[in-house]
Amino acid sequence: MYSQLAPFFDLSMDCLCIANYEGYFVNVNPALMQLLGYSEQELKSKLISEFIYGEDKERTASNRKNLTRNEALVNFENRYVCKSGEIVWLHWTAIPMDNERLIYAIAKDVTYKKELENERILHLSKLSQSNEKLKQLNYRTSHDLRSPVNNLISMVDLIDQSKIGDEETLEILSFIRLSAEGLKNSLNTYIDAFKVHDNSNDSLEEVVFDTTLRKVKGTIGTLIAKSQAEFQVDFSGLESVQFNSAYMESICLNFITNSIKYAQPQVSPVISISTEEKNGEKTFVYSDNGLGFDMDKVGHLIFNLNQRFHGNEDSKGVGLYLVYNHVTSLGGRISVDSKVNEGTAFTITFKA
Repeated sequence: MYSQLAPFFDLSMDCLCIANYEGYFVNVNPALMQLLGYSEQELKSKLISEFIYGEDKERTASNRKNLTRNEALVNFENRYVCKSGEIVWLHWTAIPMDNERLIYAIAKDVTYKKELENERILHLSKLSQSNEKLKQLNYRTSHDLRSPVNNLISMVDLIDQSKIGDEETLEILSFIRLSAEGLKNSLNTYIDAFKVHDNSNDSLEEVVFDTTLRKVKGTIGTLIAKSQAEFQVDFSGLESVQFNSAYMESICLNFITNSIKYAQPQVSPVISISTEEKNGEKTFVYSDNGLGFDMDKVGHLIFNLNQRFHGNEDSKGVGLYLVYNHVTSLGGRISVDSKVNEGTAFTITFKA
């Protein structure tokens, strides 16, 4: 029988072997010898268990007992120690022949797969740790900023406005207090969100677009007034959507501040916002007349972290990355269309 199998046995790229019920190799092919680095005589002279990595010996012995009870072994993996000391992972399929008291087995070297798997697990662990640190940093930053914001509001309230005769100064003080209140409310909202939710399990609620936009515009009212931005808003097609209110505020805030920051020189920003429900799809479309992007060059990078396209020193390359993650984390999609000096349009499609 061995002579008939010899060509297949000797030329196979997989590791083939025959073992007896006493735990010794009876025959091994060149592929197995080459992988482990032992000669045929060395492999046959010792119990198979002596070549197995220490931590896997007990588990292997248990499965070998099943083979001697005439039960096939499928998808079993263990580690062997090569002559060089290197450890390799083998994936086994073995069939016992009880009448011959022999076990016929095929082994595949899956060491590289195990290394990739371990590397992936390591990266996931590091990402998870980094994500947790970022969440804690966000929470701590939002929490710690509340005190100076409250102090700012208190200081404004302590000013005796009856002693100020200049209307412009009074208006500026009013804007300062309004902005501080808006920041305080945003910080409180973020803290509540951090306490209750993880990014992977954000609660949905009815978000009214007009209410959200008014809140955001109130928070950055001074910036909008200074830029002379014009808003063209139409929420008649879809007044609200099931979403996360803090995320929607962040989306609007990033869109509007970007439109103002990247407005064309000597051209006041014109911001258009509309919503629509059509064929079961709910969309939010935001566009402006700003500097825009060269989509052929940077279109694939727009939502990446730390990307800056206009050389603005104030740019951190974070805003659109946050917008993308807010939308996609809740099952939505976002697309962008833009031309240089002709503005940019973002379309958000909410999860159905």
